[in-house]
Amino acid sequence: MTTARRSDRHEEPSAPDPSFTIRPIAPFDSLSDITDLLHRAYAPLRQQGLHYVASNQDEATTRRRIARGECYVVECDRRVVGTVTFRTARETRGCEWYDRAGVASFEQLAVEPPLQGRGIGGALVDIVEQKARATGAVEISLDTSEKAESLIAWYFRRGYRFVQWVRWEVVNYRSVVLSKDVRGDSGVV
Repeated sequence: MTTARRSDRHEEPSAPDPSFTIRPIAPFDSLSDITDLLHRAYAPLRQQGLHYVASNQDEATTRRRIARGECYVVECDRRVVGTVTFRTARETRGCEWYDRAGVASFEQLAVEPPLQGRGIGGALVDIVEQKARATGAVEISLDTSEKAESLIAWYFRRGYRFVQWVRWEVVNYRSVVLSKDVRGDSGVV
């Protein structure tokens, strides 16, 4: 079966392929493999000259970032093909918006490049949005480079909105902080 490539890699259907399983990270999952997945998923951004932490972090950094929250992985044929790390409102901090009460966040969202556009990323974001709601958060937030235009547009289509700019010392770009109200079905405040 041949599938047409999407022109916007961030345009995903609402439901992922049923052959994928989303679960919390387990002790048997290889952090080396997850680190390599992050490198592959962030490679197009790195090729644009954007130095995302996930684009070149080592395994120890992957371990530290996962330990700061709850990591979920997508498994297909016993192989991890996607990941995201959720942080509760109590664990979220670092900029004015993140320091607000009730703001949860997520980071390290990644899907194997050949599998992008199949609903996996959207399903991972659904999970963190549900976790935010279940833990009593009012908002779920993330940050990304202001130059990641198609990614920002994808989040806007999911109901996220711009809330602030931030400059992190560990990256070479200005970030946008995007956020979504998770209290109800409407999404955008």
